[in-house]
Amino acid sequence: MAASATPAGKPRQPSISQLRAFVAVAEQLHFRDAAAAIGMSQPALSGAVAALEEALGVQLLERTTRKVLLSPAGERLAARARTVLEAVGELLEEAEAARAPFTGVLRLGVIPTVAPYLLPTVLRLVHERYPRLDLQVYEEQTASLLDGLAHGRLDLLLLAVPLGAPGVVEMPLFDEDFVLVTPRDHWLGGRDDIPREALKELDLLLLDEGHCLRDQALDICREVGRTEGTPVTTSAAGLSTLVQLVAGGLGVTLLPRTALRVETARNDHLATGDFADPAPARRIALAMRAGAARTEEFEAFAEALREALRPLPVRVARG
Repeated sequence: MAASATPAGKPRQPSISQLRAFVAVAEQLHFRDAAAAIGMSQPALSGAVAALEEALGVQLLERTTRKVLLSPAGERLAARARTVLEAVGELLEEAEAARAPFTGVLRLGVIPTVAPYLLPTVLRLVHERYPRLDLQVYEEQTASLLDGLAHGRLDLLLLAVPLGAPGVVEMPLFDEDFVLVTPRDHWLGGRDDIPREALKELDLLLLDEGHCLRDQALDICREVGRTEGTPVTTSAAGLSTLVQLVAGGLGVTLLPRTALRVETARNDHLATGDFADPAPARRIALAMRAGAARTEEFEAFAEALREALRPLPVRVARG
C-alpha cells in the first residue's frame, strides 16, 4: 500500500474512532464480530480501518476471503493502539471526576497558628460530607502559602486576613478574640475587663519573624501606643513553646481564643484574662485564586465550614 503523508512527509494523525475500529478487528479477527463489539456498522468499521492504514502509511491487516490476519506491523501497532485507547479512557474518567464537585485532590494550605485548632473540624467535615475528596494539608507560613497558591502548588488556603494580595479572593469564616495569657500569679490573670492599654508596658512574648500572629500582635501594640523602645521578647517558633515561656514567668502573650483550650488547659502555672470590649481580634478566612475553576465548589466548602465551626468560641461570618 502506498503511504499517504502530510506535506511535511509525516503520517497523518489517526482518530480515536479509527483506533477503536482497528483494535476491535485485531481482537476479533473478523469484521462482522468486531463491528458488533463496538456498536459500529460493518461498512463504517471497514472504512475506519482503511482510513487508518492510509493515514499511517502502513498495511495493518491481511485480508482473505475467509479470514483476517494482522500483518507484522499490525501486530506491533495493535499493542500501541490499545495503550492509546486506555490512556484516553483514563483521561475521560479524570475529566468526569473533575466535573463532579468535591472529588479528586484538594491541596489545602494552613498557617501554623490555625492548623492544630481548626484541622479537627475541617477533617471531620471532609470525612462526613465529602468522602470522595482527597484532602492534602500543607502547614506553612503565610508568605509560603501565598506563593504556593499563585503558582498552582496549592488550591485553597486557611489563614488570617486581610492579605492585601492581588489576585486572591478571601472568603471570611469567623472572627475570634485574643486572650491574654499570663503566669498564674500575674495581676491581670483572671480579669475580664483588661484594657488594651495594658499592653503598653507588659513583658510581651511573641512568635518568631514570619508568623502573621506576631504581626497582628505588634499591630495591636502600636494601636494602643506601645513605644518602639518597649522590649518585646521573641524566642518561640510555635504557640506551645510560647505558652511554656509564659508559665516559666518570662512574660505574657496573646493567644487566639481557638488555641486556648489546647495550649493552656493542662498547665497549672498559667492564668488567662479577657480584654474589655472591643477586644483585639483576628479574622480567619479561606482564600483562593481569583477566577479559580473550582470557585463554586470552594464557596460551598466555605459555607459548610462556617456551619461546622459554630460550636467553637468564634463569631461566624455571614456567607
